[in-house]
Amino acid sequence: MSKLRMLLGAVVAASAMMTAAQAQEAKHYRFAYDQPKTTGYGIVGDIFAEKLKALSKGTMLVDQYPGAQLGQEPQVLQLVKAGDIEFCISSSANAATLSPQAGVMSLHFLFKSEAHLIKAMADPKVADAVKAMIADTVQGARVIALATLGLRNMYSKREIKKIDDVKGLKVRVQATPTEDTMFPAYGAQIVHMPFGSVYTSLQTGVVDVAENGVNVYLANKHYEVAPVLSMTEHEANNSLIWVSDKLWNSLTPEQQGWVQAAADEVNKTQPAKAIELEHQSADKLRAIGVKVVTDVDKSGFTAIADPYLDKLAKELGPHAEKVKNLIRAIN
Repeated sequence: MSKLRMLLGAVVAASAMMTAAQAQEAKHYRFAYDQPKTTGYGIVGDIFAEKLKALSKGTMLVDQYPGAQLGQEPQVLQLVKAGDIEFCISSSANAATLSPQAGVMSLHFLFKSEAHLIKAMADPKVADAVKAMIADTVQGARVIALATLGLRNMYSKREIKKIDDVKGLKVRVQATPTEDTMFPAYGAQIVHMPFGSVYTSLQTGVVDVAENGVNVYLANKHYEVAPVLSMTEHEANNSLIWVSDKLWNSLTPEQQGWVQAAADEVNKTQPAKAIELEHQSADKLRAIGVKVVTDVDKSGFTAIADPYLDKLAKELGPHAEKVKNLIRAIN
């Protein structure tokens, strides 16, 4: 019996050592984004984390930091470049602070509909072209996937049913050359500010109008200070998923493959899920009394915006022009 006990003891000890070794092998990585987890950014984080955990057999674990816990997007992008944060999501507009050509994703009326947006963002050729653009223009970080939060709409204390309704109004816009060009072309005044300041600015009248996706508007309770949502669908709310070069270069080829495969899963499945979330959010907004204006006459906006599509893409650069052409070619 004593020999049997010794043998069992040795097996238990060996098992404990193996378990401890496996636990030590598991590494945690920070994944930062500035929207609440209940938005399409949370969909990105969940898909990526679950897929990477499965592929790596639990050795690569993603800890999500939503709601700007680690900073607003422009700051987090710098931290990813420095290697202080491993992964993040940024809007394509904020990506343009590192690579101006990324502003192509913010061109007005580049996407013809939600269906077109889903197809384009899930298209591997579009994703590869954006990755190449970032690889050629940014040092310290790389893009591994694309995502979307749907189409952007304007919200205010008043209805915006046609282009004349924005003339002279102060609109908070993302700080990109494309926004700085398009809103003044519509006759509006532009105001730049961090996303976190939008609620108070709408409340106090610093701005008259803001614009974003439906779910972002709902999740951040902007309807409390701007209770009219006008479905202008003037541009897409697109996002890039980043990894720091410091982390990427420390990974084995097999681990890099897992990270990219998890990112590919995001690219393929997140856009449709995000649009579904937009529709659910619109229903919730109507249920709590928000006025959702669906009969917006976009013709005045598109008449001004269409000539800018080719012009601005060409001005941004060859990568931007390629991305624009790939997106427009998708039916």
